[in-house]
Amino acid sequence: MTAIASTLASIVGVENTVYPEDNLNIPHIAGGKSPSCIVYPQTPAQLASVIAASDRNNWRVLPCGSGSKLNWGGLAENIDVVVSTERLNQLIEHAVGDLTVTVEAGMKFSHLQKILADARQFLALDPSNPDLATIGGIVATADTNSLRQRYGSVRDQLLGITFIRADGEIAKAGGRVVKNVAGYDLMKLFTGSYGTLGIISQVTFRVYPLQSASGTVVLTGDAAAISQAANTLRGSALTPTQADLLSVQLVSSLGLGAGMGLIARFQSLSESVKEQSHRVLELGQTLGLKGAVFSGADEDSLWERLSKQIHHPATDAAITCKIGILPTAAVEMLTGVEIGLVHLSSGLGVVQVKDKNQVLKLRSLCQSHNGFLTVIQAPVAVKLQIDVWGYTGNALPLMRRIKKQFDSKNILSPGRFVGGI
Repeated sequence: MTAIASTLASIVGVENTVYPEDNLNIPHIAGGKSPSCIVYPQTPAQLASVIAASDRNNWRVLPCGSGSKLNWGGLAENIDVVVSTERLNQLIEHAVGDLTVTVEAGMKFSHLQKILADARQFLALDPSNPDLATIGGIVATADTNSLRQRYGSVRDQLLGITFIRADGEIAKAGGRVVKNVAGYDLMKLFTGSYGTLGIISQVTFRVYPLQSASGTVVLTGDAAAISQAANTLRGSALTPTQADLLSVQLVSSLGLGAGMGLIARFQSLSESVKEQSHRVLELGQTLGLKGAVFSGADEDSLWERLSKQIHHPATDAAITCKIGILPTAAVEMLTGVEIGLVHLSSGLGVVQVKDKNQVLKLRSLCQSHNGFLTVIQAPVAVKLQIDVWGYTGNALPLMRRIKKQFDSKNILSPGRFVGGI
């Protein structure tokens, strides 16, 4: 047992410490150095003590939840210890009448949804790996997908966070009520920061009532007609909770037909769902597109298969990228990839590519439309050869100053964020 592992085991307990001889395997770390251990604090106080010890000894820390997104973002560098919040998983408060919930960061997303469902409520996020994703990990990576069409992003639904600073002190931002305007909005700063500013230990979200009915319409066919349908839907009074454009091969692999696809989900009162679905089908008919309606178990299966297709590539060699592009340029982007999806209104999406040359080509296309392309998942060899984030803005000096303010010794997730932060 190394000195690092021994020190941290004395804080969290030997039973909450995993050593190299226990098949410790963290592949997405650069620098040729393996972590001494993984530790699993069981209380916020233990987590704070672990980080305080790391700060005193200048140990580099890689925070995670269940570890399902450790292969996202840049490669962490020369990590001494991996700290998991997976055992910080308690429900703190569910204010049913106020539509808010407060949980520890290690709670699984799927478990939280079951708790909320008992009160006919839900958290309006759809992370890439809902069975494994923890609440803290979802916030740290800003991981939500098609539901942003109706409910916005992760940061739009955050009300408050508690986090451990790089020096081991516990800090809070926001609160547990919807109308909260006190202090700095650190929730937005921490969302998508990949654990580089602090380790989230507790989160408060707004939640929503479950809708009584749901239905999904899929239009498939010629790319030009799909683009026209998307423009019409985008400018209409219809209110889909999820709406995406799908690449030709993605449509085919899902067994939805031929050509490019447009998928829109409506969740509301039964009459509203039927009327809005009917209007989308009529729109498709006028444009010569084929239409189909899914409901019940078939609808749930469709969205589950779509998520797996787009977020879980068939091979380990595949490269998964997050893109942002003008919504009007989405169809052009999707014609250049085999597997890809773009959200109708935001222009954000996910594509799979085969090699770094295709990454650079698509990045250039995105940037020509005032957008971006960031590599999320890729083999380590690929991440060593290209700039994962591809950031071209002018805010990097400001980002570095913020990082220094929060983590002056650069011990938290070094190398995972933009510009090697």
